[in-house]
Amino acid sequence: MTTTTAPRLGILDYGMGNLHSVTKSLQRLGAHCQRLCSGADLRQWDRSGGRALVLPGVGAFDPAMTRLADRDLIQPVHHWVHQDRPLLGICLGLQLLFSGSAEGQLAGLNLVPGTVEPLKPTADEPIPHMGWQPLVSSDTSPLFPSQEEQWVYFVHSYGVVPEDTAMVAAHVMVARQPVTAAIARGSLVATQFHPEKSGPCGQRILARWLERLPC
Repeated sequence: MTTTTAPRLGILDYGMGNLHSVTKSLQRLGAHCQRLCSGADLRQWDRSGGRALVLPGVGAFDPAMTRLADRDLIQPVHHWVHQDRPLLGICLGLQLLFSGSAEGQLAGLNLVPGTVEPLKPTADEPIPHMGWQPLVSSDTSPLFPSQEEQWVYFVHSYGVVPEDTAMVAAHVMVARQPVTAAIARGSLVATQFHPEKSGPCGQRILARWLERLPC
């Protein structure tokens, strides 16, 4: 991938993301990354030629939404997605896209209608759901081809439930129930797993995402 003088990727920094690992993974693939800590940062980066946003996240739903609001990031992110411009959400970054979460009281970004629900543990599968698991692809997104075995890394206690099930690009089985592992709609893609922690498979997923970005 060829970098340009203007940053290609904006990494949204609201104080609750695994930014170092995400940035390093993308930089290894040739991406030019810039941290965006406020709405003003995002607008300036957009004017300078930014091409795609990454919304990472680790932690709890309500504190994350509070920090996004405090940093004036909610409206600019809405504007970006409503223009069908590329955004990749990761882990909590996926959950924040939804209408709300059973984990908290605050509304989510509501860019994807649906809820975030607690996973149900069983005797042999405790919660949090943590570790490596193979994706079951729906073959609706080229990022998750079913012909490729894709083992990826999860750490979460809640799962997303989109109203439009056609958005589910891949799932995994947790406590014998299907749990959404990735969604895709237009230029919006998000994963419950951590591609930046998923070894060569995660790098291939990120590379496919980068390859499909507009020039």
